[in-house]
Amino acid sequence: MKTNRYIYAKSDGVLLKDHLNQVAIVAERIAHKLGYNPKLLKNGAILHDIGKTHPKFQEALFSKSKPTEEKVFRHEIASILFLPLFPKEEWNQLIEMVIAHHKSPETSEKKGNGIIDLIEIEGEEEIFDFHTSQWDDWSKDALQILDSFGITSKYLSLDDAQEAFDYCIDYCENLGSGWSEYKGILNIADHIASSIYDATETISEQLFNIPNLEQYNALERKSELFPLSLISVESKCPHSLVIAPTGAGKTDYLFRRCNGRVFYTLPFQASINAMYHRVRDFLPDDTDIRLQHSTSRLQIDDKNNFEEKVMQSKAGAAIKILTPHQLAALICGTKGFEAIALDIRECDVILDEIHCYSDVSQAMVIEIVKVLVRLGCRIHLGSATMPTVLTDMLLDILGRDNVLITKLDDNELDKFDRHRIIKCDTADLPINTVSEYIEQNQKVLVVCNKVDTAQARYDSLKETFPNIPILLLHSRFKRADRAQKEFELINTYNNREVNPDACIVVSTQVVEVSLDISFDVMFTDAAPIDAMIQRFGRINRKRTKETVAKKIIKDIHILAPPDSQRDVLPYKKEIVDASFEQFENGEIVKEKLIQNKIDNVYPKIDMASIKTKIVWDGDRFLLKKLNHYPKAVLMETLNIESATAIVYQDAETYNKSKGDDRIPLEIPIPRSTRFKKFTNFGYSSEGARPVIVHDDLYSYERGLIFEEIDNFL
Repeated sequence: MKTNRYIYAKSDGVLLKDHLNQVAIVAERIAHKLGYNPKLLKNGAILHDIGKTHPKFQEALFSKSKPTEEKVFRHEIASILFLPLFPKEEWNQLIEMVIAHHKSPETSEKKGNGIIDLIEIEGEEEIFDFHTSQWDDWSKDALQILDSFGITSKYLSLDDAQEAFDYCIDYCENLGSGWSEYKGILNIADHIASSIYDATETISEQLFNIPNLEQYNALERKSELFPLSLISVESKCPHSLVIAPTGAGKTDYLFRRCNGRVFYTLPFQASINAMYHRVRDFLPDDTDIRLQHSTSRLQIDDKNNFEEKVMQSKAGAAIKILTPHQLAALICGTKGFEAIALDIRECDVILDEIHCYSDVSQAMVIEIVKVLVRLGCRIHLGSATMPTVLTDMLLDILGRDNVLITKLDDNELDKFDRHRIIKCDTADLPINTVSEYIEQNQKVLVVCNKVDTAQARYDSLKETFPNIPILLLHSRFKRADRAQKEFELINTYNNREVNPDACIVVSTQVVEVSLDISFDVMFTDAAPIDAMIQRFGRINRKRTKETVAKKIIKDIHILAPPDSQRDVLPYKKEIVDASFEQFENGEIVKEKLIQNKIDNVYPKIDMASIKTKIVWDGDRFLLKKLNHYPKAVLMETLNIESATAIVYQDAETYNKSKGDDRIPLEIPIPRSTRFKKFTNFGYSSEGARPVIVHDDLYSYERGLIFEEIDNFL
């Protein structure tokens, strides 16, 4: 049979038959790689959108006006009517793949659009009649498309459709708690196929491949300068905990412990970007390495094609580098959590610098670890500054007998003593002292706790040293500008071959973790001890046999804590004060004594409770199967308040652009500020609905200026 009409899946002109075929290709790939029935998954892929043949969907697809009738048409419900064409033993799994791939069957919303919501509002008979209207006409189109996939039927009666409808309702109403693998599979396949269109077959071959990490075991990677490279990773323990100083070879060690696909998490965007480029440049070009955070596509350079960019957030990467926040749907049960669970199940998960999170975020990471263990993941923890109380908590979750614990002995730790502490009497930056280092042709790193402090110090330093290269880096830049500044920091200011002379970088906490830079001297605001030690790791980082033999020591200047809690934000004053007191003026920081200092500051951890907002209780899953929570639950749980701004001169471009083209223009801001005090331009109605601010409030050098205390890094 040949269909004589064009039946579309999407408003961009993608034909339904083509879309179903693309989803089926990905679904079959998932089946072969993850051990599912390929025929069953293909059937679900073909069935999931067949209801789009209904004239109500086709009319709405290209209509420029909103539908006038009150009743809601759901193509998933129309799709499920074709269940009788498939083996009865597959119906349960097919329902899970089809009926909830957009909407939960039932929600707590007043006007939910899931199948159970709708029948409770309008009744079963009304919903069935509405979705089978003009049945004899449009069902023929559906049957013709299904026939092209080898699913044949001369006719499907309304009685057949009624049987499927009733079966689906009964199945959804009687579901217990749990999560559906089949819903997750369909979501993965649908999202990938919808993103890459005609490249589906090529891209699908790359999905769920295990990376070849043998290069991390290469003989040339072994060196006394990186003592972890000389330690065997062989162990029957599935999990790992490695505590070692910056520059000891921790990243290589963690990768050497991995046997499957890898998820590598880090706290901050700058460190994630740096790790992505570091791994991508080291491993073979055909390794499927992806980056995922709010602006990750900006890091995918021009040599990468469209398909590679849109695939960054999708499932199936060999290696994915991301923040734990990208995994938070797992514990909150928000839309797409089943796909994440399938993607990460039984993989190697590296949680690097886990201690750097605080309050709600740290509680979130702990709950994620619990879920990852349930999903059969192998967890690998790395840190330079882990409080013992947090270590004990994680070991209890993983099971102490299941964890390979690796630490360096005191003799090795002594080789990492490389910083001298100079305590300042005030919280003010000593410009005259900075000048002395500049005269010695030193590279100076100034780390501030707050954006406005960083901007003020940048201004002062620019005025004092007009002929010295100075870079300012913080979060309140246009996303594209920040990406460029991170590139300049690593490849120009840090690169002694390109820039051997004195320079100054002023930054916030964004430089703390896993950023591979090595400056000569630091001036830092007093901060929690673990944060400060992470900052120290950006100074005198590059070790050679010569520097180790000579025991070269570099200076760290710690500015005194301010007097008020307001001026210490985003940290707690008692923690900052206690951390400052752990160091003596003029002392050489002894790596073997750092753990004691950390434990003095953190004898216990006050972790926020998020128990009321998560869907796992021990081994029990609390959410009814096939249902999910709205994204707002995730935002509330994580206390995410970030908003965006754009400058007035970018507003027209922003409004006319679409999707990714808007991201480079956005400037992250705290939602609480709302900029009422200095903007009269209102908000854009497009994209993220950013606040529009005056052009004079932004520059590439300084970023966005406003007077407001915040903790946005």
